[in-house]
Amino acid sequence: MTTRKKYTRKFKDEAVELFLASDLPITQVAAKVGVKAGTLGNWIKKYREANPDKFDTGEQESVSFAEHQKVVAENAKLKQEIEFLGKVSAFFAAKQQ
Repeated sequence: MTTRKKYTRKFKDEAVELFLASDLPITQVAAKVGVKAGTLGNWIKKYREANPDKFDTGEQESVSFAEHQKVVAENAKLKQEIEFLGKVSAFFAAKQQ
């Protein structure tokens, strides 16, 4: 039978602040502090809920449907151009051989 480790609130907060201050992934920070990544992830979630003032909670700017459709159409056009250019380059590569 395994026993659960108990961590102090201070330890948890310091581990979360270490993660937030670094550019490292959760797995690396968790390894540094000696806990599992899932555990640190849970602490981060609870910390964010308890301290929303420390995080950017500003409303995201909404985009109109027309603007969204315009970007989707442009994306489709660019995909077609990439596909065409791939076929053209394959054609010319085959011609040179």
